[in-house]
Amino acid sequence: MPLAPDNIKEQLSKILLGKVLIVGIGNSLRGDDGFGPALIERINSRVKANCLDAGSSPENYIGKIIKLEPQVILLVDAVSMDKEAGSVKLIKADEIPQYGFSTHNVSPRLMIENIKEHIKAEIFMLGIQPKNLEFGSPLSEELRRKLLLLENIIMEVLGGGENKK
Repeated sequence: MPLAPDNIKEQLSKILLGKVLIVGIGNSLRGDDGFGPALIERINSRVKANCLDAGSSPENYIGKIIKLEPQVILLVDAVSMDKEAGSVKLIKADEIPQYGFSTHNVSPRLMIENIKEHIKAEIFMLGIQPKNLEFGSPLSEELRRKLLLLENIIMEVLGGGENKK
C-alpha cells in the first residue's frame, strides 16, 4: 500500500535531521525515470539541505557526496516495486536489494556501501514506482502529482533557506 501524504511527512520528519543531502537519481530523458532530478530541480536552494542531481550515473558523485560529509543522505529514485504508479516507499539502506530494484545499471546498494566506507551517514532511499520509462517521454501524470506533493512535504520538513554548499 502506498504511503499516505501524512505518513510520508511523518517519516521524513523523523529522518531528515542534522546536515542533510538529498540526491536525485535518474535520466530525465526517460519519462518517470527523471523523477529524482525533477524533485532536486524544484527544491534546490529552497530547503535547508544540500541537493544534488546525480543523473543516471550516481556512482560518479560518490566523491562529492563524501566531501559534503552529510549526516543523512536521502536518495530519490524511480524504483520498480510492482506497485501502483506513483506509489512511494521510504527504504533504509540495509533494505535495498543488491540487484533488480532501481531502474539503473549500477546498484544503489553498491554506491551506498562505497559511501559508508568513507563517512558515517544514515542513508535512505525514497523510491517511487514509475509508470512510463520510454525515451523522450515526459513525467506521467501520476508522478507529476506526486512530485508536487513531495516538494511541498520536503519544503515543510526542511523549511526554506539557502543551500548549504
